[in-house]
Amino acid sequence: MNNPMIKNGLLLALFALLCTGLVAFVNQQTQDQIKHQEQQELMRVLHQLIPDDIHDNDLTAQCTLLQDKEVFGSEDAQPAYIATKADKPVAIAIETIAPDGYNGNIKLIIGINTQGEVLGVRTLAHQETPGLGDKIDLRKSDWVQQFVGKFVRSEEDKQWLVKKDGGDFDQFTGATITPRAYVKAVKRAVWYFNNNQKQIFNQPLNCEANHD
Repeated sequence: MNNPMIKNGLLLALFALLCTGLVAFVNQQTQDQIKHQEQQELMRVLHQLIPDDIHDNDLTAQCTLLQDKEVFGSEDAQPAYIATKADKPVAIAIETIAPDGYNGNIKLIIGINTQGEVLGVRTLAHQETPGLGDKIDLRKSDWVQQFVGKFVRSEEDKQWLVKKDGGDFDQFTGATITPRAYVKAVKRAVWYFNNNQKQIFNQPLNCEANHD
């Protein structure tokens, strides 16, 4: 009687082991695929934000990390992709987080040239309410296009507010928290870049070492 019990136990253990291995394999394959898709999407967005005709380098290869919780909305270092022409910096694309969106963190990326002009902004990830806060996504509306051509003139630049607060940026009908958080996040990142360009461009290119 013990033999069938042992046999059944071994079969169950083998089955569990095979299932665990299969799940681990599928998970690994899925992670690799997701990572590849994220990389492809990042490349697409970077080429949208920083036109190919103003730089001649591989943006993803020239990446440094910026860390300042007050500026970038997270304790984690944020990637910044440097665009160069003939080895001279001409622009940058900085990832940042708006931590005070209506439904939590909003991850975005901002293209800025060395004159401090915003070249473009894109939303990378968010959990905002469909039909309201999700207008920060270019696939839903062109709201983010308002940032193109803007400059941050000072830390207290009053233009960098939603219109409800006396600024230049449209809010959404029934949803002011999301655009307010978004505008603040872009402003902070641009102002930081304006005041730290030399330091940023002289930093090590260390994104890959910190994101393995």
